[in-house]
Amino acid sequence: MSLQAGGTAVITGAASGFGLEASRIAARRGMNVVMADVQPDALELAAREVSALGTTVLLQRVDVSKAADVEALGEAAVTRFGTPHFVFNNAGVGAGGLIWEHSLKDWEWVVGVNLMGVAHGVRVFTPLMLAAARSDPGYHGHIVNTASMAGLLNAPNMGVYNVTKHAVVSMSETLFQDLALVTDQVHAHVLCPFFVPTGIHHSERNRPRDLQDNSVMPTRSQMIAQAMSEKAVSSGRVTAAQVAQFVFDAMDEDRFYVFSHPKALGTVQTRLDDVMSCRNPTDPFVDKPTIGDQLRAALRSTD
Repeated sequence: MSLQAGGTAVITGAASGFGLEASRIAARRGMNVVMADVQPDALELAAREVSALGTTVLLQRVDVSKAADVEALGEAAVTRFGTPHFVFNNAGVGAGGLIWEHSLKDWEWVVGVNLMGVAHGVRVFTPLMLAAARSDPGYHGHIVNTASMAGLLNAPNMGVYNVTKHAVVSMSETLFQDLALVTDQVHAHVLCPFFVPTGIHHSERNRPRDLQDNSVMPTRSQMIAQAMSEKAVSSGRVTAAQVAQFVFDAMDEDRFYVFSHPKALGTVQTRLDDVMSCRNPTDPFVDKPTIGDQLRAALRSTD
């Protein structure tokens, strides 16, 4: 069901990347746009730009890892515009390294944003949308959760990030099934992007002070993961604007899975074949052995 002019979009992570691009598309469709982000300065600039497209914008500084912030976002959106028609639980952060080298604060930060941020969005907005559907047969709503191809694979040296994105895929599939039990008017979708230039590799700039540990230097694996992430993300050819359009296309066509790089699904098939065949996980570098050899050598080096 297409999103119509006059509807309302609530978008987290709206100051940049997919969130900003989705805000632009929503504005061009004539929707009211509620833009939420943890970066107040960037959010204000983004909101000013989206407002210039001729729509009404409500901006709110939100740390999605905090339940109270997301609850306040829901209250503000409903008070200003009524029940939203599109909720994009999109805010996310990146972190890499060997899985046992993540500190407790690493886990709290990444799980808090990537997983609990989506959970808070689902918990706050789904009941509102279901209530709107019960009272209005013409109402249709969409909830889109941003996961990652990392939620369908398990690339090495990306431990905590993989874990959170798998959980978001699971949450989204469960939401899809649960909604189907109770309504035909509210729809769930999951976005699984691959490497797209969004700035996620600079997530540390927004890490809360109480979850920073400046007394601990990054490990070798974490520095390698950061360098590999910067290279992969910055070299991505599919743009954030294209991915945001894929999201709207999926809502228009009522498609659950949204992929930025469908050709990468071959690696997902390999993983599923591993599971079905009860065989050990396939070497992720089987098609690029030089990269695998270099990574192993770097991590095993004693220099």
